[in-house]
Amino acid sequence: MNYVYILKSEKDSHLYIGQTNDLNEKLKRHETGSVKSTKNRRPLTLIYSEEFGSRSEAVRRESYLKKLKGGTGLKKIIGNVMIKQ
Repeated sequence: MNYVYILKSEKDSHLYIGQTNDLNEKLKRHETGSVKSTKNRRPLTLIYSEEFGSRSEAVRRESYLKKLKGGTGLKKIIGNVMIKQ
């Protein structure tokens, strides 16, 4: 399976959108600081994830969510999660 996920930084409320084929392993990498783009934003909380049958579907969805980032469209997708802007 392939996943698209959204992490929220508890430090500065920044959102990170990514995709992977092993969600648990990727989350561990984020938490240990092994992912350069989130290393200085820890601690992180997984606030949303979606599962896809193929990597191409996950990449397409990740791209779409990144285009929505910062707008009301992303808030509608992830539901009641509070996002500080």
